[in-house]
Amino acid sequence: MSFVYLDHNATTPIDPRVLEKMLPYFTQVYGNAASVDHEFGHQALEAVNLAREQIAAAINAEPDEIIFTSGATESDNIALLGVAEKYARKGDHIITCVTEHKAVLDTCARLERLGKRVTYLPVDQYGLVDPEDVRRAITPQTILVSIMAANNEIGTLAPLAEIGQVTREHGVLFHTDAAQAVGHVPLDVKAMNIDILSMSAHKMYGPKGVGALYRRRSNPRVLLEPVIYGGGHERGIRSGTLNVPGIVGFGEALEIAVNEMEVYTLHSRNLISHLLSQIELEIKGISLNGHSVLRLPHNLSLVIPGVEGKALSVRLGDIALSTGSACTSAKVEPSHVIQALGFDSSRAHNTIRISVGRFNKIDDINYAAKKIIKEAKLLQALIS
Repeated sequence: MSFVYLDHNATTPIDPRVLEKMLPYFTQVYGNAASVDHEFGHQALEAVNLAREQIAAAINAEPDEIIFTSGATESDNIALLGVAEKYARKGDHIITCVTEHKAVLDTCARLERLGKRVTYLPVDQYGLVDPEDVRRAITPQTILVSIMAANNEIGTLAPLAEIGQVTREHGVLFHTDAAQAVGHVPLDVKAMNIDILSMSAHKMYGPKGVGALYRRRSNPRVLLEPVIYGGGHERGIRSGTLNVPGIVGFGEALEIAVNEMEVYTLHSRNLISHLLSQIELEIKGISLNGHSVLRLPHNLSLVIPGVEGKALSVRLGDIALSTGSACTSAKVEPSHVIQALGFDSSRAHNTIRISVGRFNKIDDINYAAKKIIKEAKLLQALIS
């Protein structure tokens, strides 16, 4: 049986070149990067420092501004909780957005239980936050704005540079969850006035279980209270023995992604366009969630009238796609992202998320399109 993977927003397969780079650090260069009294530790530390340089270069940061974590969820927690505690004397107000990933929304809910105030900005029908809404929401007590770079469900890209300009004018820190964007679209923390940025290796053909937090060191210098204590690793912000093989893979994966971004952007857009055109020819009334232009090149959030996304996913069998966020797909309630666009719950239930990858071929898309069309029509027939 053939199998087609179209769920790259959830996770990506590790690139063979990345795996090859990682392997020696499991069995040969296995030292602890914090144990520099011997050569094994020195070699591990050198590998970590190289990865730090690779990751910093990808977003126009400095190597010592990169803090390694277990993934974007941990990075988000450090960013929000760390700022809230460190800047408590300055203010208690945080601004975010209704379509954020649960790693941000749930952390904000925790902060509210601790007595902090959180403003949840709305989005338009395409999932865009208005920078002027950010401006209007800022108060003298605002210490942080957190707006995701690219939405994990609908693919919409946020106006980061415009929001960064607003936060810089008001002296407020700007954090972005860029898990879906880093390695897929150009990001420049200096040009965009981003002060804190979360990322994860497994969204860009790197290993799972490793991520990073960019923390600006000057103009302004960002201070963060640790969430994890014990040893003072990563400049005291994230204690714990570094995952050297994972970090090596992260650096290699991101360097490859940046170097080949133009090629794979075109590749992804061609595959998505081809898939959408085939489905549109056979199924009437389908529509797109998210912005038609300002979106991730490999994402397609598609509404098929009269077709329950979960039911379609089950019937597809050998085609992997999703009906929303991988982090909440076990739940039956409709997507908070789709509902935030102003649509009712039926649109959320009728949505499927397709996300192509660098290893997908046109034959994969033809096979998937044919089967999606067939099964969707069968489901529509059952309710007609």
